[in-house]
Amino acid sequence: MKIITVIGARPQFIKAAALSREFAKHSEIEEIIVHTGQHFDANMSEVFFEEMEIPKPIYNLEINSLSHGAMTGRMIEGIEEILLKEKPDLLLVYGDTNSTIAGALAAKKMHIKVAHVEAGLRSFNMEMPEEVNRILTDRISDYLFCPTDSAVENLMKEGYENIESKIVRTGDVMQDAAMFYAQKSEEKSNILSQIGFEKFALATLHRAENTDSKKRLSSLVEGLNKIHDTICPVVLPLHPRTKAKLEHHNLELSVKTINPVGYFDMIELLKNCSLVMTDSGGLQKEAFFFGKNCVTMRDQTEWVELIDNNVNVLVGSDKEQLLIAAKEMLVKESNFEIDLYGKGTASKQIVDALLNY
Repeated sequence: MKIITVIGARPQFIKAAALSREFAKHSEIEEIIVHTGQHFDANMSEVFFEEMEIPKPIYNLEINSLSHGAMTGRMIEGIEEILLKEKPDLLLVYGDTNSTIAGALAAKKMHIKVAHVEAGLRSFNMEMPEEVNRILTDRISDYLFCPTDSAVENLMKEGYENIESKIVRTGDVMQDAAMFYAQKSEEKSNILSQIGFEKFALATLHRAENTDSKKRLSSLVEGLNKIHDTICPVVLPLHPRTKAKLEHHNLELSVKTINPVGYFDMIELLKNCSLVMTDSGGLQKEAFFFGKNCVTMRDQTEWVELIDNNVNVLVGSDKEQLLIAAKEMLVKESNFEIDLYGKGTASKQIVDALLNY
């Protein structure tokens, strides 16, 4: 079985690392990785392949810094050329990026089967480009690999029992990766020596809904600064796009900012922080994997089970709600032993499904 895997953003590299290791156990599977180039900064792309020992992509389309339509269109064109050349049995995509929908559309129009890892997730906010991407990808996929029970329920509510596709509740491949790489991170990272704090909150801020709005970004910056100055030191790996937006709006962070970090550095930050504050999707789950409460700076989340189990709280962009939640979640004792994401078996379940159906 020849499989083409399309990836383009940091969380997809992590997921691909977990599944690629499982693919490598089966001689009957040949995987070809296509990197769309959606994340083009070396610190946020190449380093992941190097430090996580993922096979280097055979193809890199180097498509970035374009509008959503232009980026997606060029990706479809580039992926189609690769599919014509390689003639795979299956195309596999992860998550909800432009790379995801571009790969699925290119393959489906060529009658190549599509597998969507992380299917069924919904934020119920159609203003998010990620929501549009994931809904459309699900609808044209042949294999829908759902990380959670709620993801399966979403598909059922949308009538997928009447659609010819295979739905499998697998758990989350990101937990597979976290469990594997957590054993190596301390040897491969010296990030803690750069921080200078024994106790700190880890923050990330990069999602377009926050950074493209001066009002939202200003409120979140003010909230993070106040937490850093009065409650707990805040460490924030600064995304290049966020940095540019801060400079454009003349906003200043008083928190401890550092350059974007690789996965092993992020694991060490997660292991040693006291709280996570983020607008990322993946980091909400990673906080749970490493037993940390999370405050999510978004109006909705796809990971509703984290909210339901009181290990995560939504605050939108309200600086006062951010401050209140940070105080509460810093001292809250939560149960992280519950099985929400499969406890490391997702990759095996996905490979078994692909080989047996």
